[in-house]
Amino acid sequence: MKTRCNHHWSRRGFALLWDAAALGLLVQATQVISMRELFALEGHWPDDLPSDGGNALVVAGLEATLDVLSPVAARKWMEEEFRDLILSFQDFYESYAGLILWMPSGRERISMKAATEEYWWKHDDRAGEGLPIGRLLFSGAESEAERLMDAEGPDIDPDGKHWIGLHHPRIS
Repeated sequence: MKTRCNHHWSRRGFALLWDAAALGLLVQATQVISMRELFALEGHWPDDLPSDGGNALVVAGLEATLDVLSPVAARKWMEEEFRDLILSFQDFYESYAGLILWMPSGRERISMKAATEEYWWKHDDRAGEGLPIGRLLFSGAESEAERLMDAEGPDIDPDGKHWIGLHHPRIS
């Protein structure tokens, strides 16, 4: 399991973030956009991004989107629509900007199976073990995802309060 403790991750790649303090360092509340606004930007990406000094876009609403969909519909939506959107963002900014998804319940709802390094989203009781969010978002490159930690040193808890998100440098 890889970890990253500095905040330079926000300027490149793709991240899931659930720590309010880390979010506050990157963006003002008025700069966070909704999933609907994100989809409206596709194909019309702005030259200047509103977050992290113009280097990132912070989006809220993925949790709610997944929660209203059935497990089958959520998988299909992520594979067919959301992934294309992420790739469009990445291609436009040539991987020199960060797309950050604000997921406030991520610490409680995202887990990793240590033996396989697979990340799962606790969808609801209908989904059994949940949605394979790592596979759906990182498309087979889950092992390259890094855990974002808010502390360094020997006493950090990689599954507890120090784990503030996930980062992937490039989706391929």
